[in-house]
Amino acid sequence: MKIVTLDTKGLLCPLPVLKARKRLKALAIGDKLEVYATDPAALIDIPHFCVESGHVLESTTEEDGAQIYLIRRS
Repeated sequence: MKIVTLDTKGLLCPLPVLKARKRLKALAIGDKLEVYATDPAALIDIPHFCVESGHVLESTTEEDGAQIYLIRRS
């Protein structure tokens, strides 16, 4: 299992989700993607994307004004 970081700070909807989707496709099942986002819509969009696509949102935290989403590829 590996953890990959994706920095989408400064990008607006729908780019954080689109970039996360693309990056997750390149990962093996069980790998994790750590997404950094500042878009307020990401609070709704990323959890919704995980539910719709079957990936697991393991945690949501905040650091230095950015949300950090840890997604496990399913």
